[in-house]
Amino acid sequence: MAKAPIQVVWFKRDLRIHDHAPLTNAAAAGPVLPLFAIEPDQWQAADSALRHWQFAADSLVDLSNALAKLGLPLCIWQGDIVGLLKALKAYYGHIALHSHQETGNAWSFERDKRVHAWCQTNGITWQETRQQGVVRGLSSRTGHQTRWESHWESLMSAPTYLAPQSAQTAPGWEIFHHLDVEQLHTLTLGFDTTPCPQRQRGGRSEGRALWRSFVQARGRRYRGSLSKPLLAWEFGSRLSPHLAWGTLSMREVVQSLRRQREKHSDDTAWSRSLRAFTSRLYWHCHFIQKLESEPSIENQTLHPALRGLRERDPTHPTLIAWKRGQTGVPLVDACMRSLIATGWLNFRMRAMLISHATFGLGLHWREPALHLARLFTDFEPGIHYPQVQMQAGATGTNALRVYNPIKQAEDNDPTGEFVARWVPELKRLPLEWRARPWALPESLCQRFGFQPGEHYPLPNDFETEARHWKKMLYELRRTPEARESSRAIVDKLASQRRPNKRTNTRKPVNRKQLSLFDNELFDNELFSNDMLADNEATHGETAPLEGNKPSK
Repeated sequence: MAKAPIQVVWFKRDLRIHDHAPLTNAAAAGPVLPLFAIEPDQWQAADSALRHWQFAADSLVDLSNALAKLGLPLCIWQGDIVGLLKALKAYYGHIALHSHQETGNAWSFERDKRVHAWCQTNGITWQETRQQGVVRGLSSRTGHQTRWESHWESLMSAPTYLAPQSAQTAPGWEIFHHLDVEQLHTLTLGFDTTPCPQRQRGGRSEGRALWRSFVQARGRRYRGSLSKPLLAWEFGSRLSPHLAWGTLSMREVVQSLRRQREKHSDDTAWSRSLRAFTSRLYWHCHFIQKLESEPSIENQTLHPALRGLRERDPTHPTLIAWKRGQTGVPLVDACMRSLIATGWLNFRMRAMLISHATFGLGLHWREPALHLARLFTDFEPGIHYPQVQMQAGATGTNALRVYNPIKQAEDNDPTGEFVARWVPELKRLPLEWRARPWALPESLCQRFGFQPGEHYPLPNDFETEARHWKKMLYELRRTPEARESSRAIVDKLASQRRPNKRTNTRKPVNRKQLSLFDNELFDNELFSNDMLADNEATHGETAPLEGNKPSK
């Protein structure tokens, strides 16, 4: 009888053993070689950062310990994955490859295409399993939305995979093992090295503890805290980096959440918060589907009529000031400094950062997108790039949103505590002047020993700048050619209802710019492509830019 092939389990952004179909299937088929490849090109990409690696390294330590309890090692290879597969085939003769599907950035997409081509050429079976509600090969959402929803629901409702009780280890795995997990945190791989002293820790144990604290206590105030940066840190789930790196599976979180909704069905605050969080898990996959269907979103402005705008040199002083939290707009700077230190920020403030960069400062979306990608510990390409383009007004299909940072400060940091914490230069100022220090009267400047432009930068005239770009984008979108491009984008990427077979019309889709806090939002409701969502939090209506004009 021929020996079973060595079952290679390739871990990527799925660093767990529970609800892990590739591992479970491999353990039932033959000797298992679990591996993680540290590929230098991946970590030298423009959207990679030290904080990403630190979270991954934490998670790999946890994964290694979990595998050890099954009697399996974690083989850590440093180098190209195709090179490793060639070496494995040469050594073992017959291998089978197991992994989860991944919708990553352009680098991982090209890498997976190379792996696929090599497997086909060499007769290697590569079994890829879905772990997100993403449908490969979906060319259009028109007429397919209900089917897309059914795919999502079917996957999320299916039983989770139990971790194997034990498994047979592939002999000779040590030959391909380059690093022990104890060495991972000391690696320098060429990524951005901006420190993140208050970052979230990775690993399944951390993710489970965070989830327990959310569903047992913190989550009750989730819905009412999303917009406020201080409260969102405390009462938001902050589960997003664990979903991004797969220490917890989307399916187990969805199923756990549904059990909690039944448990708290008689508590209005809990019910609304858990319902709001459920909708975000659905939208998490919806946005990743956009990048899966249109990979160019990562690098190219989606709408053809809007390309070539707001292009400035990456060393432009305005961009540098925005990156450092030195724009002279307090809430913008507080958000950026907080993000640098913690690696996390609630969605409304993320949206405001992009809005201010692209409308208030007139910057192209691409460099700000890369900067934020490096800062977000929970960086998920399929959510990040579509969201950035939407907030920058680059899709040509969504309502233009311009956040007034002064109004946002008044609404979401009414005590000025968040600004005072992260922009201590303004701590001495009275609350009513903390959001717009450039307007402080001279008498108060002397009284508080504060001089705008000396102790804190003066901002640009962001109101005028934003109105200029709003007007220009509106005009560019109104040509017949632009409208035709918009229809094609909606057809391919937007969430839409199927036509009514009897009347040949679509069921009405709510085109109002809804907040994802609204009571009308239910798990399976379909929304228009104007909706926004994130893996953690979202925003309501945006305020127009009016009044509070800064100094030039």
